[in-house]
Amino acid sequence: MAFDPYSDSRVVGSARVPEPPRRKAPVPVKIIVAGGFGVGKTTTVGAISEISPLTTEAEMTMESVGVDDPGQASAKTTTTIAMDFGCVTIDQTLKLYLFGTPGQSRFSFMWDDLVRGALGALVVVDTSRIDDCYPAVDYFERAGLPFVVGVNTFNGQLGYNLDEVRWALTVRDEVPVVQFDARFRGSVRDALLVVLDQALNKALRMRQ
Repeated sequence: MAFDPYSDSRVVGSARVPEPPRRKAPVPVKIIVAGGFGVGKTTTVGAISEISPLTTEAEMTMESVGVDDPGQASAKTTTTIAMDFGCVTIDQTLKLYLFGTPGQSRFSFMWDDLVRGALGALVVVDTSRIDDCYPAVDYFERAGLPFVVGVNTFNGQLGYNLDEVRWALTVRDEVPVVQFDARFRGSVRDALLVVLDQALNKALRMRQ
């Protein structure tokens, strides 16, 4: 068998056999997973990532008492101090790279770097502490980045219905408000597909 580096075929004996077409690499898309402290961002990334997610979890210490409040029903003992990272292949043409932001306001200086190059965001909301997601909603509205409000159904239940959440956050009508369960891959996938739809719609509007 002879090899010709300038040909798309290979020679077997006296016959020239066409090489199979090379598969193109999937297009990388950066998505942000944001929200307040303890709302389920790390769980969201970990539930769908096809690789072992990169996390920067650190044990909460006594210094955080009165500063970081995960909620009365939470057993949370760690906190994200930089970011979470994971990825998932949607199909042969598209691969999502997920970046989870830290939830505490003292780490907000990192957001500009994490968001750079992103096409959309999922803002995770805990209805028992809905005030905690205001900074994320405000940030993406100011940045003009398409985002979706994802209400995390802790224990499979919602504290308020989606219309009440929309009213409380005063988000625009074109911003989807969906419910999902951060523990389950299929539920996270569906929420992320809505984010992709928002990003695509913005790209089409800009082209027109």
